[in-house]
Amino acid sequence: MIRMLAVLFLVAGSRTAFAQCSDADKKALEAFDKAWGDASVGGDRAFLQNAYADDYAGLGAGGTTTKAQTIDNTVRDAERNRANPQYVDRSSADNYIIVCTPNTATITHRNVTTPTQGGTQESFYSRSVHFLEKRRGRWQVVSGTGNALNDQGVLLYMERDWNDASKRRDVAWFERNYAGDASDVSSRTGGIHTKAEEIESMKTDKSVLESLELSDLNVRVEGNTAVVTGVNQVKGRDAQGKPFDRRVRFTDTFIKRDGRWQVWATQGTTIPQ
Repeated sequence: MIRMLAVLFLVAGSRTAFAQCSDADKKALEAFDKAWGDASVGGDRAFLQNAYADDYAGLGAGGTTTKAQTIDNTVRDAERNRANPQYVDRSSADNYIIVCTPNTATITHRNVTTPTQGGTQESFYSRSVHFLEKRRGRWQVVSGTGNALNDQGVLLYMERDWNDASKRRDVAWFERNYAGDASDVSSRTGGIHTKAEEIESMKTDKSVLESLELSDLNVRVEGNTAVVTGVNQVKGRDAQGKPFDRRVRFTDTFIKRDGRWQVWATQGTTIPQ
């Protein structure tokens, strides 16, 4: 995990080391990554032959794999899954970070895998890093690696997901990720709300959230409980259309139930301008 974090910091730091590619390039690379993922699930050998460079090196806990080994393993897994669809785990990729030049690219993203069997809602989280080069006018994968996320990593992503859900007014996210006995202390009024009250308030709130940015994050985990502290800068417009820009220092308490982290309590204090 330390190595993975170091790679991610290197990727982030490299943003200033060379000219960035365009947003259109990044969208095209994300589309390529998703098509590659679909081809891997479907065992599309022809697509994979074109996607991987001849000198591809896959870096994993079991050592390095070549292009041929990687494709054979992928196709074999796809065939096994088609024969046993009831055991296939659902997987999705999100939280993309793409850095590229005209001829090189680094793609990182989160993977969320949810088992289809067993009756539990537990999901498994990992992060992948892919290195690509443009050869003969098309992108090819030259190397890649990935690691499972630890609890700290999962909780940091949860904070980002929470912001995204708040901005979209995604009630389903709160239904799933707030514990049944969760409590929410308002940073504006000081009032305390239950899960049901917080969701109902979200449905009737007429304000518009334009951006939410996290900083100063710190995670502490002890057994099945965790505390995340940080600052959330929230910009938007209130119900009357008046712009606001608030910085809130928060403490979020999580509990692990049914194999997954859930919001147990949250409290925020507005930082004076």
